[in-house]
Amino acid sequence: MDGGFFTTSVVVSDIGLTILAQNCKRLVKLELCGCEGSYDGIKAIGECCQMLEDLTFHDHRMDAGWLAALSFCANLKTFKLRSCRSIDSNPGLDEHLGVCPMLQELHLERCHLRDMKSTKSLFLVCGNVRDIVLRNCWGFQDDLFALASLCRRVKLLYLEHCSLLTTGGLESVLLSWKGLQRLMVVSCSKIKDSEVTPELASLFSVLKELKWRPDTRSLLSADLEGIGMWRKGGKFFTSLKG
Repeated sequence: MDGGFFTTSVVVSDIGLTILAQNCKRLVKLELCGCEGSYDGIKAIGECCQMLEDLTFHDHRMDAGWLAALSFCANLKTFKLRSCRSIDSNPGLDEHLGVCPMLQELHLERCHLRDMKSTKSLFLVCGNVRDIVLRNCWGFQDDLFALASLCRRVKLLYLEHCSLLTTGGLESVLLSWKGLQRLMVVSCSKIKDSEVTPELASLFSVLKELKWRPDTRSLLSADLEGIGMWRKGGKFFTSLKG
């Protein structure tokens, strides 16, 4: 531990998490790789490390039910899952999950997202999140992405290499987020310019920031410029260059 930050690649169990929690109460950022803890270990972290703001799991091997303890991290602002083969094999009943009250950012990178129950539970626990970042997540189809609408306060969405997500699946969630301000879509091959509806185009026109490059052939930015949508509402449109 150095200055409130702790990173480990050593396999950590509940005992290790509890010892860490009891001896590092001023912890601000925690990164765990291959962690084998459970609900009890995460609860101990949340109850003892009340200053914890940033929590990252790399390739976790947590026992079923651990996700319900995340809400004990009352000051958590950023939660990241990286290279995880699952979220939680049995997160339990929705009413027992709780919510992380201060959470601002949820990052999922190179994760397997195929299970409806655990994905729903994740979005419920992260229900207050403002920014959602999804990169290179496998199995993330429209029905799973639809669960992101459970997060009502989203202001920023970043999608990269989400190859199973379609334009329709994206639109249904975006239109449900009344406070959305920033959208970035990069290299998502099933999202097509030709399938952008007038409703979605209207949403684009009022965003504070839009980066739209779902594939290398995307021409939507030029089309929008041609009909004057760059200027509407004093907002701006940015197209990512390949």
